[in-house]
Amino acid sequence: AQVIADCVDLIDAQVKQKGFVIKSAYGVIKGIKKKFVPETVDALLDDWLGKLQPHYDKWSAAPATTSFPDYVVARGDDVAEDLLKVTDERAEKTSHTNAKKIYFRMRDGAKRNVIEAIPELSKLIEKHLNATKSAASAS
Repeated sequence: AQVIADCVDLIDAQVKQKGFVIKSAYGVIKGIKKKFVPETVDALLDDWLGKLQPHYDKWSAAPATTSFPDYVVARGDDVAEDLLKVTDERAEKTSHTNAKKIYFRMRDGAKRNVIEAIPELSKLIEKHLNATKSAASAS
């Protein structure tokens, strides 16, 4: 639940930095259903993590010359495309026609927006990985 809440907070913060069109579209999406964003994050989180896993595996197999956030930021184009594959598939299948229209109307700029969010996303991932490792070593 905390990972989902942190992801929603990250999305909210990223949207606040965008222009009128993105803020308006996000407002419409949130207006469709109050819990649309957290429910969507929850539904997609496992698939997003599955797309991030190969990046994490490559990073962890390499000599420790960089942090995971630095590693994924340096590969932002590939990471963003992998994450967007998940949302593209979900958007194709959704019954929320307004959300689907908005998503595909804004898809061209989505990659840039995801790339811009990768530094904060990677820090969020690292935070939760460290918390999981700490909990595992404490038990």
